[in-house]
Amino acid sequence: MRIGVYAGSFDPITKGHFDVIKKSLKITDKLIVAVMNNVNKKCWFSLEERKRLIEILVAEFGEKIEVKNFDGLLIDFMKENKAEIIIRGLRAVSDFEYELGYAFVNHDLSYGEVETIFVPAAREYMYLSASSVREAATVGARLDIFVDERIIDIIKRKADSLKG
Repeated sequence: MRIGVYAGSFDPITKGHFDVIKKSLKITDKLIVAVMNNVNKKCWFSLEERKRLIEILVAEFGEKIEVKNFDGLLIDFMKENKAEIIIRGLRAVSDFEYELGYAFVNHDLSYGEVETIFVPAAREYMYLSASSVREAATVGARLDIFVDERIIDIIKRKADSLKG
């Protein structure tokens, strides 16, 4: 069974992330969406909240997708979950240069057991980022072009609660 891992902070999950998830199902037997706890990022949503947002969206895929939280090295997470494919979404050319470096590091750290596959985001999501979603939510702009309608109200409530 080919198990892939798509890791990120997903704060919040965007239509671009969801596009990469759907495309990844074509190249894996099972996909684990790994929600990272990145201490260098100040996230809007807690780890559990981010996991729940993703679970809402991927429920339609049943057991083909599992959502897990993780902290630490991605290679260790891969080994614990018997995964051998890292899925990385690409937007602009600048993403490729950054991600390629990580692909080589992960390949070396895994003694060649793990490969990275780059999945380009759909054209309409090339410049979409979670930070642009947060910014739009903060000023009350429309979110339907950035995130799935099933999670818009949750994001709006979070933005309102952070305004104080």
